[in-house]
Amino acid sequence: MKKGEKIIFGLLGLIAIVSVTNQVWQTANITEEDPGIPYYSTASIELKNQAGKLLREHSCKECHKIFFLNNLTQNVPSPSLDGIGSLREEAWFYDYFSAEDPQEIIPSRLKARFQMPSLAHLPEEDRRILAAYMSSLKVEDWYLEETRKAAYEKRTGEEYQPE
Repeated sequence: MKKGEKIIFGLLGLIAIVSVTNQVWQTANITEEDPGIPYYSTASIELKNQAGKLLREHSCKECHKIFFLNNLTQNVPSPSLDGIGSLREEAWFYDYFSAEDPQEIIPSRLKARFQMPSLAHLPEEDRRILAAYMSSLKVEDWYLEETRKAAYEKRTGEEYQPE
């Protein structure tokens, strides 16, 4: 092995060790005061497998973040899918995935190349699988309430008053 190759392998090994140590450190530091972001899925194993296959086939991770995993480019300001099922119903997702122009449902200020593409060309069953899976991606109620509070206060400058 050449000297340059040894240096490169050494640096890659160091990066791997630092990454694993950081992940372990973050996981170990979750306390009751800071329980982490409580995302979960109510999907069956079968639905997770079917949806996972579709998410990979259609490169959804190129733009979206899901279960703490950043999108591949990390330069696309697309929404995280973590907890999105706590915000929308399965029927809404199906209608959205069936729309010829998703921008009519959720207008986007992003450049056209970053906008959500239509999935209307997919078979109905695939759109139903994706809709069921997206609606299964939940977030604990307390975290959702904290997020709403922060968004309200940022948007209005006023203190949030729960309903």
